[in-house]
Amino acid sequence: MSRLRLMSNNQWKTDRNHPEWEKMGLDCSAAAREAGFAEVYALTAPDAVGLQEVSPLMIDELMGNLQRMNLPYALLWGRDTPVLYRMDKLELVDSYHSLYPDECPGFDGVFNNSRTKSFTIAVFRTKKDGNLFLFTTTHLWWKSSDPASGYYQYGSDEARAYQIGLVIEKIEEFQKKYGCPAVIVGDFNADCDSLTMKYALEQGFLDAHDIAVDYAEDTNGWHPCGNDGFKPYQPRQFRHSIDHIMVRNAPDGFVKRFDRYIADSYLPLSDHFPLWIDVEF
Repeated sequence: MSRLRLMSNNQWKTDRNHPEWEKMGLDCSAAAREAGFAEVYALTAPDAVGLQEVSPLMIDELMGNLQRMNLPYALLWGRDTPVLYRMDKLELVDSYHSLYPDECPGFDGVFNNSRTKSFTIAVFRTKKDGNLFLFTTTHLWWKSSDPASGYYQYGSDEARAYQIGLVIEKIEEFQKKYGCPAVIVGDFNADCDSLTMKYALEQGFLDAHDIAVDYAEDTNGWHPCGNDGFKPYQPRQFRHSIDHIMVRNAPDGFVKRFDRYIADSYLPLSDHFPLWIDVEF
């Protein structure tokens, strides 16, 4: 029986300290924040982490910290969406990475800002039991379809649904080849009632929050943190979450626990609290 912790973590992509942070005597540089992320991973002990919004410098800093802490993590590089995994527990069998296209059929405009929206697929074999599973991390288009939003762009909801369709299509190819459960983690920039989530559900994926057997943390896991500073966490209901973990073709009871790392010390690291599932198969 394999028991694993699978995590999603959007790290907020910024390399340098910003003036507003300096005024507060704080440091949001890659060097400062990646030391904090390494501490979080040491504390929570994930077996695989699907990352979003990471730069090459951030990854260099993170891997250096993990190495100094003697934590046995390896990296599957994937531009802004790489995968971190425990090389003492998991063997990488196959992988794939792709940027999402700039366009969304039927809608004008670009739906991949600075070519940062992408997905990375990893097929792993557990070294203990030889069990296979597919692990995907993704970051979807970020703007709003609400005309009242300051970040409005017509077709944004449809663009996210289109993008999740592309990654699911590729996942299906890998599942046909390996016949294993599939897990998608990531920043969907879409809440539970969105077109994106509805499409994923229609394709046979289940929200890990809803199928957790033992425990499901029930808040949305987001707080303001950006170039101008950060604010305390004021949680909303889970249905407002934009970070998700989805599961398909897994055995009954696969998801034991759905949880987040929520701590005041994390607030200056990123606007997204890490979320994870504990699985057994």
